[in-house]
Parts: sequence; structure tokens; C-alpha cells
Amino acid sequence: MMLLYDELTQACSKEVTLKYSTSFFRAVNLLSPSIQQDIHNIYGFVRFADEIVDTFHEHNQEELLNQFEKDFYEALKVGISLNPILNSFQRTILKYDIDISLVDAFMRSMKMDLCKTQYSTKEEYEQYIYGSADVVGLMCLKVFVEGNHDLYESLKDSAMRLGSAFQKVNFLRDIKNDLNVLNRSYFPQVDLENLDEKSKDAIIKEIQEDFQAAQTGITQLPLVAKLGVYTAYSYYFELLVKLKKTQPSKLLETRIRVNNFMKTYLFCKSYLKVKFNFI
Repeated sequence: MMLLYDELTQACSKEVTLKYSTSFFRAVNLLSPSIQQDIHNIYGFVRFADEIVDTFHEHNQEELLNQFEKDFYEALKVGISLNPILNSFQRTILKYDIDISLVDAFMRSMKMDLCKTQYSTKEEYEQYIYGSADVVGLMCLKVFVEGNHDLYESLKDSAMRLGSAFQKVNFLRDIKNDLNVLNRSYFPQVDLENLDEKSKDAIIKEIQEDFQAAQTGITQLPLVAKLGVYTAYSYYFELLVKLKKTQPSKLLETRIRVNNFMKTYLFCKSYLKVKFNFI
């Protein structure tokens, strides 16, 4: 019966991915079936923590986040949780021997979102991105390399740069919501309410450098992960292209998206490049 419970909790994590991000769900489906569930398990944990700090404003968010963290460590200790998301996540942590310091760093960044609205220095900005995005890339990398320690070590920098690129793209396209709803400004020394072309171009250049560094690592990923990761890379890079073409004032009015036709095109292009070893 324990097997049935574990299957149920992992189904919950998969459903979280589907409900919250259809684009990410599609990308996960492009991974080898042997690793898909563990990526869903990581996403479920990350998404729930993020929802606590971004959405549950009518509740005591600090109390909820602290309890969520406490329950995770208890699940890790005893090997089970009645919270299905935590039960699935702790199984993946143990299965791949994922460094708990990565989870600690992630939770620190989530706690920063509860009390910090401005990131005034590059150090603060980089610390937040490391905890909120880079470590998630490293957790996923542990799954992608399926226990190959040497390959993990060689790809760590690329995985972090890809996590950074994704997060910075999200920051740029979510300016409207971050400013008007969450009262947050992540880019240091940038007046987002009066964002100009020069400041936007500097941000775009920074993200492009992250993408360039990340691509090197993607070429070395095992086949079980390459198509899914490269498709996600292509999707976010297309978002960056659209953001680059968008007037700064428009970013304060609307959230830039990639339409379904373009998503299909990007998948087909990614599939062919991976299949014929062009990436």
C-alpha cells in the first residue's frame, strides 16, 4: 500500500506542473520517461513555496512558509509526509542525493520575498537569483545526469547560468505584476517605473550572456534530458527576442507571451536539431 501512496503523491506533483505551467509541462514531457516524475517532484515543491510568498496575501505567509519548510525537513528525517508535494520531493532528494544546501538557499530567497522589495546592489540581486533559480537548475541537473558526479560537476556552471537566464527573463516580462501587485523591484539601480531603452538593453545583454554560457552545457547533457532542456531554452530565448523588440513602456502595461504556433515551431526545430546532433 505504500507504493500506492507514493504513486498518488507523485501524481499530485505532476498535476501541479500541469495546472501552473503548461509550457513547462510540455518541456518535461520531452524528457525521458525515466526522469520526468522527479522533475515534476522538484517543480511541485518550488511552485508551492513560490505560491506562499506571491499569492496567499490574505494569510500569514511567514507562518505558512516556515511550516512548509519545517514539514519538509521532518519528511526528510522520517521518510514520509502526509503533504503529497513534500512526500514526492523528499523521495527525489534522497534518490539523487541532492545537496540540502540547495534547498536551504532556495528557502532563503523565498523568505527574502516576504520582507524585501528592493534589491539595491548587485550582490543582493545575485544572492536572490542564486537561491530562487540557480539552485533549482542544480537540483534538476542532478536528475538529468542520473548520478554521474563528474558530469554534474562539469555542467554546474552552465546549469546555474540557464537558471539565471530564465529567472531574469521572468523578471523582465513580469515587471507590471511585480511593481503593481507585489511591490518588488529586482534589478539593482534600475528605475523600473521609468524604464528606458538604455536600461532595458543592459538587462537584455546580461541575459544574452547567461544564455550563451548555458548553451555550452546543454550540448553536453545526456540524451534523456537534452531535448526537453533545449526546448525550454529555445522558448525562453524567443521570449527574450520579443522582450528586446518591445518598448519599455509596453512592458509596464502587458505581459509578453509566446503564442502556441511559435511554441510548436520551436519544438519542431529543437527536435530536429537534437535528433541530428546539431546541438
